[in-house]
Amino acid sequence: MEGDKHGLMLPVWFAERYDGSYLDGRRFDELQFLQCKLILKPDRFTSAHVFKEFARLVHRAADAAGVAYHHTPKLDKRPEVREVLFLDTGDFHLYNNAFILRRRISYEDGFPVGDPEIVFKYRSPDMMIAQSTDVRPRISGDYKIKFKIELLPLKERIGGVRRLLAHNVEFGLSQAPEADRLAMSSLDNMSLPELQHLFPPLELISCDGPSDVALVNQCIVEELMQDICELDFGHRARAMANVALWRSRGDHRAFVGEFAYQLRFNGPTDINPKALQACERFFVELQQVAADWLSLTATKTGAVYRLKGNPPQAHE
Repeated sequence: MEGDKHGLMLPVWFAERYDGSYLDGRRFDELQFLQCKLILKPDRFTSAHVFKEFARLVHRAADAAGVAYHHTPKLDKRPEVREVLFLDTGDFHLYNNAFILRRRISYEDGFPVGDPEIVFKYRSPDMMIAQSTDVRPRISGDYKIKFKIELLPLKERIGGVRRLLAHNVEFGLSQAPEADRLAMSSLDNMSLPELQHLFPPLELISCDGPSDVALVNQCIVEELMQDICELDFGHRARAMANVALWRSRGDHRAFVGEFAYQLRFNGPTDINPKALQACERFFVELQQVAADWLSLTATKTGAVYRLKGNPPQAHE
């Protein structure tokens, strides 16, 4: 463990950071989010009632871990619906090099609303590599950087945590250059070189096969997401928790679920170590309470890439 500015001890999975700058002199992005995720077996999701069923398990784990659980009225409403599309080459050049590119759009009453959201991310367990990867896109419009620690359970057993770093950039499709905007909107006539121009980190990828970019496994993901509660870890650290189900559009076949909650802060010294300890304590306790629901070796993105049995190189 390592001390923070108040002399309190930070968990080892949180304490690491590096000083440095990108090629244009801009300082490395600092951590601003802690997101904890549990991947859930899809066969549990047979109706909307399942979201409330899992909320009861969350409440039980929160009580056992000494974390305040606050009901949210959204739990009594219909789940939100979003459409998620992943883009890659046929040989998965992005995913095999720890990059993820997706387009997401929200729906209300069956109709798309708002600006489609483009998310480009780099994932690695190595802090130095993740922090030094400059994910800024070559666009003149607005974008938002999100550098996260993701906590996941151990792959081999419940009751522990492993760390993954996710360096993300998000922007509305309307903010992209017109040619890229049209290509991402129609999902046609895209190539890896075009993406490499838009996202500079991809320039490191050597394409040893067809460079056409298309929908991963021809799957349009329909996401049902339900906010289930707010968790209070003390010291002004609160997080909305949600449960999501991913299923394929058309046949509605469910293939992965997820429980997640996220803390936001202004740099790694802005969050109290006691809140981090409470966050981890709850995360481990929920693994015990919801053990029968868990799928330890999966991620949502990995599930999409493996829909047709393809074995890409996971970095998750």
